[in-house]
Amino acid sequence: MAKRDFYEILGVSREATEDDLKKAYRKQAMAYHPDRNQSDAEAEGKFKEVNEAYDVLKDAEKRAAYDRFGHAAFEGGGGGGGGGNPFGAGFEDIFEEMFGRFGGGRGGGGGRRQAAGRGADLRTAVEISLEEAFAGTKTTVRVPSSVSCEACSGTGAEAGSAAAQTCPTCQGAGKVRAQQGFFLIERTCPTCSGQGRIIKNPCKVCQGAGRVQRDRNLSVSIPAGVEDGTRIRLSGEGEAGLRGSPAGDLYVDVAIRQHPLFQRDGANIFVRVPLRMTQATLGGAVEVPVVDGGRARVTIPAGTQAGDQFRLRSKGFSVLRSAARGDMYVQVSVETPQNLSKRQRELLEEFEAEAAKGGRSSPESEGFFAKVKEFWDGLAR
Repeated sequence: MAKRDFYEILGVSREATEDDLKKAYRKQAMAYHPDRNQSDAEAEGKFKEVNEAYDVLKDAEKRAAYDRFGHAAFEGGGGGGGGGNPFGAGFEDIFEEMFGRFGGGRGGGGGRRQAAGRGADLRTAVEISLEEAFAGTKTTVRVPSSVSCEACSGTGAEAGSAAAQTCPTCQGAGKVRAQQGFFLIERTCPTCSGQGRIIKNPCKVCQGAGRVQRDRNLSVSIPAGVEDGTRIRLSGEGEAGLRGSPAGDLYVDVAIRQHPLFQRDGANIFVRVPLRMTQATLGGAVEVPVVDGGRARVTIPAGTQAGDQFRLRSKGFSVLRSAARGDMYVQVSVETPQNLSKRQRELLEEFEAEAAKGGRSSPESEGFFAKVKEFWDGLAR
């Protein structure tokens, strides 16, 4: 039975763009997907046809070959006449140069096989205090993961038996190749599942995987000056690889708890200090906490206003991988008195009476209301 035209299968013209192909494929694949058409052999066959058609037409090189030779481009007889490969004996080299070498090149496969057997990377998170982030700390994380099987030392083979042997099907490449027309098709080896090795007597503990499930407690060193959201990488502390392959990495995300007093901005620390009205008016000195646990004395000049800020050099946060420190900024807020006693009210009323006589104790307030008066006077003219 002759194969249907790939363009006809997808329902597009031969001038269809890449987007047209993608939209048509999604529509057809959705319609004939096996999950939507269970026990429907005809739908399953059409689904395979749609995937085969899109696999060819989405690739510019394959599409060009199909447009020129039709289905013959992907059949053993070739499509250029004379049988065999229409592009000549060196097409395999051209194909690999254009699309990349699969499995590390001919007879190789070591790099890809190693990547396939490598253990998965793991990710966990820890939460620390601001003080711990300032000074640096060590914390323990519990990681559920795969570890190398002790019974077989990670080889996957039963103790005393021969270790893994080179797969006779793929010769250790983990991939098998088949020539279809002038295309070289590469697939995962069905014998070794891409590992390149087979085990005749698998370990009874790990069933030949070379690794078992186990929780581990790991110590993580967190450097001074670490930022919130920093990710620390522990090389080789992830999931164990299959049958002696390298382990993955462990990534630890660091979160810093909010502090009741300090706010951090990079290497600088901000602390808000409320002052009584009399303190801000008359001036004085206050002691403020420092993130390292110490204290700092701050002189408050007379007439300090809400929002004024004082800078304390080198009293801020640690700088990562440096002995330097940022600065600390003391932000002042002036608190209005509440729940006054009778005497306090009398004193404030006397103060207000004196201020109303035209003093210069509140220049900003007086200046504002002077401008308001001018504004109203201007409207009355």
